[in-house]
Amino acid sequence: MHKMVQALWRPVWRSAWALLAAANFLWAVNIVLARGIAGQVPPVTLAWMRWTGACLFALPFAWRYLKADLPAIVRQWPMMLLLAATGIASYNSMSYIGLTTTTALNVLLLQSVSPLIIIVWAFLLFREVPTLRQTAGVLVSLFGVVAIATHGSLAALATLSLNPGDVWVIAALGIYGIYCVVARKRPKVHPLSFLVAAMAIGSLQMLPFAAWEVWQGGRIHGGLPIYLAIAYIAVLPSFVAYMLFNRGLELAGAGPAGQSMHLMPLFGSVLAVLVLHEQFQVYHALGIALIAGGILLASFKRRPAPGPVSVSSQA
Repeated sequence: MHKMVQALWRPVWRSAWALLAAANFLWAVNIVLARGIAGQVPPVTLAWMRWTGACLFALPFAWRYLKADLPAIVRQWPMMLLLAATGIASYNSMSYIGLTTTTALNVLLLQSVSPLIIIVWAFLLFREVPTLRQTAGVLVSLFGVVAIATHGSLAALATLSLNPGDVWVIAALGIYGIYCVVARKRPKVHPLSFLVAAMAIGSLQMLPFAAWEVWQGGRIHGGLPIYLAIAYIAVLPSFVAYMLFNRGLELAGAGPAGQSMHLMPLFGSVLAVLVLHEQFQVYHALGIALIAGGILLASFKRRPAPGPVSVSSQA
């Protein structure tokens, strides 16, 4: 049986797109599941339990690397605080808050604007000037975000009557964009060491807000099924998906790995319709088409003009 599992798993571990697709599927299930239990678990409490559980689960796998890398992590504690706050604490808490008042479909489709938010932050923080196509792509995708956030209503746009949940999600994506750009400055340590340290710091940053929710009367309802859902969120989307995505990134490179994140809205939209019985509306299709069009426009590269053939110095 063990050899059979190994024989089945080995080709998957060597296939970048199988790994990337699996990671995005697990992340999509996380969003749909979090929407399904919204109202039964306070949102910041859910985020805190997710990352605390993930940290505890990952610690045995990371321990030997963490012991060696701890001095380097401590030396760069301001950067670790920033990365944990933007990539773990704020992003997840705000996303779960948004899910209490908007649909899983909206959250999934809005995820598609993340690559373009990263372009904006790269310019603001590191003066990486976008090309004309990237700028045009940002504008096109922003129209897609507006279409989803306003539910395709011109009246809502005129009165700025946005769904509060959509605003929370857009703000969360904006903060996560900071993490994606600044992560290049992270300590040069083993990925597992960095992950566990970031999860631990992020959990501590969320703890006061989770305690405030409980003090305000927030409680977990629903019994064992809800705790099983939390356990799933803590292990699979938070740790396993990260490892799958990291392996896919190693095999395929950053470009294909980044583009694979557009599988998340695809998987999640189907799940939201099938599991949560949410309705896929015309404005969803319009929004995702504009976002996808903007991303394609921003990532399109002009083919170099033909030039003289050069002879390589290596045979």
